[in-house]
Amino acid sequence: MNVRTFRDSAGAARAVARIIARRLERYPASVLGLPTGRTAEPVYEALVQLRPDFSRAHTFNLDEFLGLPSGDARSFHAFMHRHLFSRVNVPARHVHFLDGAAKDPDAECARFERAIAAAGGIDLLVLGIGGNGHVGFNEPGAALVLRTHRARLTLATRRANAGPFGGRVTSVPREALSMGMGTILAARAIVLVATGRSKAAAIRRMLDGRITPALPASFLQLHPDVRLVLDRAAAERL
Repeated sequence: MNVRTFRDSAGAARAVARIIARRLERYPASVLGLPTGRTAEPVYEALVQLRPDFSRAHTFNLDEFLGLPSGDARSFHAFMHRHLFSRVNVPARHVHFLDGAAKDPDAECARFERAIAAAGGIDLLVLGIGGNGHVGFNEPGAALVLRTHRARLTLATRRANAGPFGGRVTSVPREALSMGMGTILAARAIVLVATGRSKAAAIRRMLDGRITPALPASFLQLHPDVRLVLDRAAAERL
């Protein structure tokens, strides 16, 4: 992996934004895979300031809480609209989400996989990482699911996502829909951004050479084009 470390989280966010903007400048019709969460917010803020042209791009979001409709302010659909899509010129028909309110979650996951394939696959996928080493909502376990699937969330992940739910872990959905590790590894290029001391242990384990479903991010070692963008706090154990 190509590892770059920046003094602070703002520097890391700007670096990831520049990677996305350069991709769109060189390949305007790129297919992007995009994350949500606190780490993603400054990335999107920096990206908006760069004013890249999204008019020919397509986007696929990594995941969505199961049971939340797109109009729910706590959904990842709403997050992306607030922080990015309402601020750039991406056509609405080019934006692809998993439907957390789908009546048949398994059919929704299959539909999403077909949509990715129809778009030609993901050119650049941006990832965050959980403190327990999850990427997307691929949680640690005895095995991982290859493709987009229904995922049971760990208590640690629900705690980390409690902010939009008034800080109440009990209000955070227990399940989500998520790209699988096979879908993630099929992206042509991957950028993983991690900031803060709480991510340092997961980053260290991710790079220690052992590939295990107990740390889903470790599977990124199998990919030929991964850039890791860290701030000093996230890199302190390297």
